[in-house]
Amino acid sequence: MSIAKSILRGDEQAALTLRALYRDHGYTQYKMNKFEEYDLYVRNKDFLISDHIITFTDTSGKLLALKPDVTLSIVKNSEKRAGTNKVYYQENVYRVSGRTHTFREIMQLGLECIGDVDAFCRFEVLTLAAKSLKAISPNAVLDVSHLGIVSAVLDSIGVTDATRQGLLRCIGEKNVHELRAIATSANVAPERLDALCALVSSYGKPAAVLPSLMPLLYPLAPANILSDFSALLTALESSPVGDIVRLDFSVIGNIGYYNGLVFKGFVDGVPDGLLSGGEYNGLMRKMGKSEDAIGFAVYLDALERFHKNDADVDVDAVVLYGEGTDLALLGRAMDDLVASGKTVAAHRAVPTGLRYRELLKFDEKEGTLIETDD
Repeated sequence: MSIAKSILRGDEQAALTLRALYRDHGYTQYKMNKFEEYDLYVRNKDFLISDHIITFTDTSGKLLALKPDVTLSIVKNSEKRAGTNKVYYQENVYRVSGRTHTFREIMQLGLECIGDVDAFCRFEVLTLAAKSLKAISPNAVLDVSHLGIVSAVLDSIGVTDATRQGLLRCIGEKNVHELRAIATSANVAPERLDALCALVSSYGKPAAVLPSLMPLLYPLAPANILSDFSALLTALESSPVGDIVRLDFSVIGNIGYYNGLVFKGFVDGVPDGLLSGGEYNGLMRKMGKSEDAIGFAVYLDALERFHKNDADVDVDAVVLYGEGTDLALLGRAMDDLVASGKTVAAHRAVPTGLRYRELLKFDEKEGTLIETDD
C-alpha cells in the first residue's frame, strides 16, 4: 500500500509517517507537559489561533491551562546552545474545533529549528513542510511569503498606522480594488502603488513570478533580503518538492511575531490550511530569547475531512469465513486485499454495528473471495 493511500485512513498513520520523515532528517522528539501556567498564553494571546483556553487551579493555587499551542512551550523551555536545536513534536492540544465549535483534544505534529538559523535551515524546513504535504496527498500546494519584504514595502510608503493596517488586511485578502482605494486616499506615490498592487496580485511558481516582480520591489525593500528570498525560492523550485511551491505574498501571519519567511500548506479536499509556519524571531525576543527560530505545525484534525467517505464506514470490506478454514489461504487472501489499499476485517459473522462497504465470503474450496449479500 502506498504511503499516501495509507495516510488517508487517519491521523495516526499520518503522524507515524511524518515522525519518520523528521527523524530521518535529524530532528529529535520533544516531550512536554499537558499544561502550562495560564499567564504564558495571556502574554502571547496574539500568537494563538484561538483565545479560548481551558483553565483550572492547581493545588498550589496557580492558574494553569491545558495547552492550546506547542510552540510557546518549546520556546519557553528552550536553552541557548551552540548551533541549532532541531526538534519535532507530536502533542495533543486543546482548542475549540472550527467544525463543531466545541472544545476538542486535537493531535498536532510539527517541528522547530531554534538557534543559529541559516539559509540551509530555512531551505530544509520549507522542504520538510512540502514533503509533509506530499506524503498526505499528491495534490498539494505550499504557499511561501516573506514578511520582511511586505513590511519594507509598507514602510517605504510612509502612511499612518491605521492606513498601514488597512493595506496589510487587503494584502492578506488579495483585495486589489480596496488596496488601491486606501492607498490613493493616503496619497501614495503611483510607482509605490504599482508595487503594492503587484505584491497583492502576484501568485504562482517562482520562476514565472520573480522576473517581473523583483524589479518593482528592489527600490522599496533591502536588496539582501530580496536576493536571499529569490535564491531560496529558486533552490526550492529546483528540488524534488518544487512542483508544489508557490510564491504568495498574501500569506502574512502575525506580523508582530513573524519576521521573515511565512508559509501555508493546502491539500485537495481540506478547505482550510493543513500546515502553517514561519520564522518567529519576534516571539523569541518577546520571550527574552536571543536565538532565531523557524518551524511549522501540521493540523492533523483537518484530515477528518480529507476523505469524508471514510468516516461513513469502519472498514472497506468484511470477509466471512467458516469453521475449518485453511488459515494460510485465508491469510493470503486478506493480505491481497490490504495490498490493494483496502482496510479489511475477517469474522465468522458480521459484528453488530460494524459499518462496511462490501461483504465478501471466503470460498473454502477455491481459496478465493466472492461477493455476498448475506
